[in-house]
Amino acid sequence: MTNLSDLNGTYVLDPAHTRLGFVTRHAMVTKVRGSFTDFEGTASGNGSDPSSAKVTVSIATDSFTTGVADRDAHIKSGDFLETDKFPKITFASTSAAVKGDDLELTGDLTIKGITKSVTIPFEFDGEAKDPFGNIRVGFEGKVKISRKDFGITWNAALETGGVLVSDDVTLELEVSAIKQA
Repeated sequence: MTNLSDLNGTYVLDPAHTRLGFVTRHAMVTKVRGSFTDFEGTASGNGSDPSSAKVTVSIATDSFTTGVADRDAHIKSGDFLETDKFPKITFASTSAAVKGDDLELTGDLTIKGITKSVTIPFEFDGEAKDPFGNIRVGFEGKVKISRKDFGITWNAALETGGVLVSDDVTLELEVSAIKQA
């Protein structure tokens, strides 16, 4: 299996095989999952020097979906993502470090015009040549953020105590990227 130090060059996210999603608590008793369907991103670097890694991702906020039209419309409204005013979520790496066989990526995450530094641990799933001759790499990452840190504060109190939507949001990233010639 290829290891991280063997990865060199520029890679582009494959939207057909990448999931940029989230999970959060709803009504304190269940989880809601969602994802974005319109995004682009690149990664480049020299694997023998992890600090050379540069990653950028841009996500169209209006591509948000949980599969429930009414909920999606509410999330796109001013109560949450305010997609008309803030059409993009962006991430730009500021540093990278190899941790064993995996990668830890730190960067600036911008949601609703607010930028915070986030560190995302990624598991390296490997490298493979697909049937079309493309070199692909796979990574899985997960990190918990506070939606309030990004100005997303809407909520509703529950009769039984607690709130309708948790502050904590776990970002779930399943990445497939194709090496560029």
